[in-house]
Amino acid sequence: MSLLYDLSANAVRRIYDARITTPPVLDAGMYFPDAAKFIDGWSAIRSEALAIAAQRMQSVPRFHEIMPAQAPISANDGKDWRLFILKVYGTEVERNMAACPSLAQILAASPDVLSASFSFLAPRKHIPRHRGPFRGILRFQLGLSVPVDPEGRPAAVLALNDHEHRIGDGQHLLWDDTYPHEVWNHSDEMRAVLLLDVRRRHMPMDLRVLSSALIASVGMVARLRGVE
Repeated sequence: MSLLYDLSANAVRRIYDARITTPPVLDAGMYFPDAAKFIDGWSAIRSEALAIAAQRMQSVPRFHEIMPAQAPISANDGKDWRLFILKVYGTEVERNMAACPSLAQILAASPDVLSASFSFLAPRKHIPRHRGPFRGILRFQLGLSVPVDPEGRPAAVLALNDHEHRIGDGQHLLWDDTYPHEVWNHSDEMRAVLLLDVRRRHMPMDLRVLSSALIASVGMVARLRGVE
């Protein structure tokens, strides 16, 4: 996945930023209609994520172990941010898909999903402010096991373009991760969510072609190198 950052150089980022001016949060019904499948399957997906956490958490890699270039946002405070990857730019991690049959079935019926993972955020973890590289892809987040604060609100906070979002159990958000964002887990419990990278709809034809080329290039290299 780190190759996406290499391929999406600053010049490419500027092209997308100049041509696509949608807000940080987008309507899932318009931009990701298959979101409804994941929302409807929330309970089964949650059970599979919690089973992974209970049975094999220590073998789930930290984000900077997958993408060493991301150590500044993953290894910044000594607290874990672990990703259980099921799919990377069209390439499935077969043993991980097999461990999550309900989610795998939904993914198979959702062709716009390029990548999928469970994100496990340790208690008190802070992911510093950063930007994604590539506006041709959107991020879908589904809360699976999100601790609450003393006021009953989700204790995990996504600050997206300086606006606070609290995505609780069963709640979702479709957002553009090229806007500056950071995350806190203000609790003493793990936070678990489903993260999907989704092909952006409603782009000009030339950007659709460019996006397809970038996505295909990253997927090809992922297959050649193998994904964990």
